[in-house]
Amino acid sequence: MRKNKLTATLVIAAALLAGCNPTYNWRDYRSPDAPYQVMFPAKPATHTRSVDLNGMKVEMTMTAAEVEGVMFAVGSGVAPDPAQARAAVDAMRTAMLRNINATVQRESASAATSGMPDIDATGTGRGGPMKLTGHFESRGTRFYQVIVLGPEKDVAAEKSEQFVKSFTLL
Repeated sequence: MRKNKLTATLVIAAALLAGCNPTYNWRDYRSPDAPYQVMFPAKPATHTRSVDLNGMKVEMTMTAAEVEGVMFAVGSGVAPDPAQARAAVDAMRTAMLRNINATVQRESASAATSGMPDIDATGTGRGGPMKLTGHFESRGTRFYQVIVLGPEKDVAAEKSEQFVKSFTLL
């Protein structure tokens, strides 16, 4: 059920963005409801919904932009306490990998305070090979996922890196 809700959130965000002009037009975005900023490659749309992260029901806000079939997204939420925020990070990471039946290709320790690894993974979805680049982090009671997801052939490493590295907690 958790997998379906997270997948539904991503599908809704992608559908909202389908009418956007698919060009890289980098712009600074500062979240109005969570303390972060990031550079999106196109105008993002935001959607909030209730999700279940391993039994913890939270409101999660997903802000995303799609360019040439590749989704650039930041998900954020607030947990009841810091331990549950760290657990939410692990649940989001696991759900994203399961969504595309992914195999992790690269995993590196994050410089973030959470100590959670950044990942590059490949899997299948939308009828073909998919690539996921992700950064997962918690700070206090807040948790975040910063992802680039799309057809493997369309996910450019330099664009993914630019997006993920631009994510900054304020």
